[in-house]
Amino acid sequence: MNAKRQLLGLGLPELQDYISELGQPAFRARQIYKWIYEKQTASFYEMSDLPREFRQQLDEIAVVSIPRVLKQKVSNDGTRKFLMELDDKKKIETVVIPQSGEKNTRYSLCISTQVGCPVGCQFCATGSSGFQRSLESHEMIGQYLGSKRELMKRLKQNDENIISNLVYMGMGEPFFNYEQVISSIRILIDPQGVNLGQRHITISTSGEAVGIERLAREDLQVTLAISLHACNDELRDRLVPLNRKYPIKRLMQAISDYIEITNRRVTFEYIMLDDINIAKQDAQQLIKLVKPLLANVNLIPYNEVETLPFKRPSGYNVRQFYQWLVDGGLNVTIREEHGSDIEAACGQLCIKER
Repeated sequence: MNAKRQLLGLGLPELQDYISELGQPAFRARQIYKWIYEKQTASFYEMSDLPREFRQQLDEIAVVSIPRVLKQKVSNDGTRKFLMELDDKKKIETVVIPQSGEKNTRYSLCISTQVGCPVGCQFCATGSSGFQRSLESHEMIGQYLGSKRELMKRLKQNDENIISNLVYMGMGEPFFNYEQVISSIRILIDPQGVNLGQRHITISTSGEAVGIERLAREDLQVTLAISLHACNDELRDRLVPLNRKYPIKRLMQAISDYIEITNRRVTFEYIMLDDINIAKQDAQQLIKLVKPLLANVNLIPYNEVETLPFKRPSGYNVRQFYQWLVDGGLNVTIREEHGSDIEAACGQLCIKER
């Protein structure tokens, strides 16, 4: 591992303290902060408004580790999947999704929070690939900076806001890595740095109730999404093993408290698995569970994974389940599929030997 001081992931006060220790004035920290977060610059030698001797000193003792893009795949719909390499040679996948079909569209970025995932949801390729470690805050911020730099280069665009939305929905369970996820968000929303809007950030959890309770007290305006997928403990225990630790009653209490504290609407994500969780009885259970809450339901027709036994429902069955929920008074959308032809859709991210 690199013994140099990692500057990526430091807030401006921390960076100022470090620069002060090196005998430099505070404004040097602001210059470096701008180079890192506004210009996605990892090389100190490119920081042209710093004295040459100081740049050389920083190069010897510090580092800015923006993950390297080893490979990218481009979907027919414009979605891009990046295979990124971290400092310790571990690899992750991250995805950028176009928000429209227009030429100069902006993108949403799907960030990974762990290398692999320990939750082990039965229908998810990431969980079946095993778990290696959690990511550091700077490695999540690096996914944003690296993806933005790659997009601007590939598309020959100079739009500083080309990535305008972030979803912590990639590989891993964000609330198993709570402190580092929140730390990365606070850097990304800093008006003096990346300056992303809080309401353009979503954190998706498979049901880690303690993390939901902690988020309620963070004074953040990010969106909370819960991967529900089943509305009775017997089925959810099988599909989402975390349910055995936080059964539905416990999970729903945490969500209810979150809404009461924050007054923010939550999103329930529901993977639609053919012959598993889309019968009329499942719809009735979902209506009973969600209707009392300030919430949306996002239906996700299953993106099939070659090594897993689950099947995508027919278009008719998707529409029928949707209509049952709408008739029951829920606010429901069907997620538009992106990137399934390059295995970049929900549940398909998986590090394979390459």
